[in-house]
Amino acid sequence: MELNRFREITAGFTHKNVLVVGDLMLDTYLWGDISRISPEAPVPIVEVKKIEHNPGGAANVALNLASLGSKVSVIGLIGIDAEGAILRDLMDQRNIVCTNLVESKNRPTTVKSRIIAHNQQVVRADREVNKDLSEFSNNNLIKSVKSIIEDVDAVILGDYNKGVLNLVSIKAVIQTANNAGKPVYVDPKEINFNVYKNVRLFKPNLSEFKNSYMESESLEVAGFQFKQQLNTEILMITRGADGVSLFDGSDYHHIPTKARLVHDVSGAGDTVIATFTLSDLCGASPEESVTLSNYAAGRVCEEVGVVPISLEMLDEMLSHHNSI
Repeated sequence: MELNRFREITAGFTHKNVLVVGDLMLDTYLWGDISRISPEAPVPIVEVKKIEHNPGGAANVALNLASLGSKVSVIGLIGIDAEGAILRDLMDQRNIVCTNLVESKNRPTTVKSRIIAHNQQVVRADREVNKDLSEFSNNNLIKSVKSIIEDVDAVILGDYNKGVLNLVSIKAVIQTANNAGKPVYVDPKEINFNVYKNVRLFKPNLSEFKNSYMESESLEVAGFQFKQQLNTEILMITRGADGVSLFDGSDYHHIPTKARLVHDVSGAGDTVIATFTLSDLCGASPEESVTLSNYAAGRVCEEVGVVPISLEMLDEMLSHHNSI
């Protein structure tokens, strides 16, 4: 992609307002060094030097959108706990509107804690509840979406299989967006694949897609069958190092990955859907939107830990590839 075209597309990012609905998480990083093995068990002792907190899950999708310059609102569930307060504060600091969050005293904020030593993850500890939201919380979530839908340009559904996006809430949010004429972009989990009907973009990864739909068909045949089944305008199957398979109307494209040096793939999927959504909203073709998303994902994979994409990082990535 030429730089002039890239800058023409991204110039509109700051004028867009996107609503992210999904599973919110707090990513906690404990950075340290290993110098000895524990006398209590054959495990390393990490001397923690620094603790960091970052928005994770659907909150990281929102963070990527904000980092790219758009206006962002987020709706999901947090617990009435210290971790929920930290997550809310982090999003507020990054200009992510989170005034419509659903709070619960019956389930904790989802937290993923990673211990990292010498730039390598040693262990991860998760605190979470994966059950579907209660009827009360589902109703509050849907009310929150309805209260803001007219003020946004699009909706992203970030499904991490933690229960916020379930049979009831998915159908209600998509129907609300469709009634308001707002496009819906979905980063799904396999368990809910068949519920995500009538959306602009459906973005599964290849592993989950194969498990659910390929059977004996080729990827191309299965993709078009599934696209028709869901009545989605665009199907984008992410394939890791093998790039992306794009189904747009009756057209099929394979777009290779743009990574230079991969350190950490964490959060790359969040970067992809955020970049695609904004590019699509700003008039890019689906193929252009995927190309920009691939550049963005390739760039954040060069970082250690989950790092959101910025326009400066994306510009540098395109400049590098255009100079080769």
